[in-house]
Amino acid sequence: MRSIYVPAIVFSISALVAQALLAQDASRVVPGGGISVPQWTGKIDPNEERAGRTLNDSKLAKAGDTFSVTTGPAVTYWNPANQASGDYTVKATFTEPQYMNLNNHPHPYGIFIAGNDLGTAAQSYLYCAAYGDGRFIVRGFGPAAFQMNGFAGDRNAAVHRAAGVGQPVTQEIALSVKGGHVACSINGTEVAGYDKAALVTAGKLKSTDGVYGLRFAHNTEVTVTGLSVSK
Repeated sequence: MRSIYVPAIVFSISALVAQALLAQDASRVVPGGGISVPQWTGKIDPNEERAGRTLNDSKLAKAGDTFSVTTGPAVTYWNPANQASGDYTVKATFTEPQYMNLNNHPHPYGIFIAGNDLGTAAQSYLYCAAYGDGRFIVRGFGPAAFQMNGFAGDRNAAVHRAAGVGQPVTQEIALSVKGGHVACSINGTEVAGYDKAALVTAGKLKSTDGVYGLRFAHNTEVTVTGLSVSK
């Protein structure tokens, strides 16, 4: 009889721990926040807006070819001139200089593509983001949020893991469209792939053509280099 109840007890404890972590991890307000990169703009998530956060509570800056991002609220950044269509690959390299320095559990960051109606209530886009603990997620807005690989995402050996809290970790993340296939690759390995028809559909993407840019969860500090698109 004891073995019947133990899993339920463990599950309850795990749920309480998860709730406690979330309760301790409200979005911060970043001092000196806002966007200082010409032509770039952004939008925080709807739940962040409902909580009273603003775009200026996160920070996007650039020195040379390196973007520096510190969040606050979860946010998506883009330059409207950055468009991709047909078959293409968008990639960038993300470095978390001090893993988990602004949070009490891993938070993700990555690339988005297929941005349409960005900054409006009807926006749609797809993103792939990595965590410094070896996991990744593929999600989007269409305009409601949707998940392609579940709430917690998946683990993959290709996703780099930080040596410990406060240690650096780097991920090269790419999203590509080729024919009827859409794929996320991390550090040179395809970690997830989907039929285009499963993404360009009601409640998800309007098209795989559109704006591309950068996506960050709340309470992250990351540098980004090599943001580019290729055919």
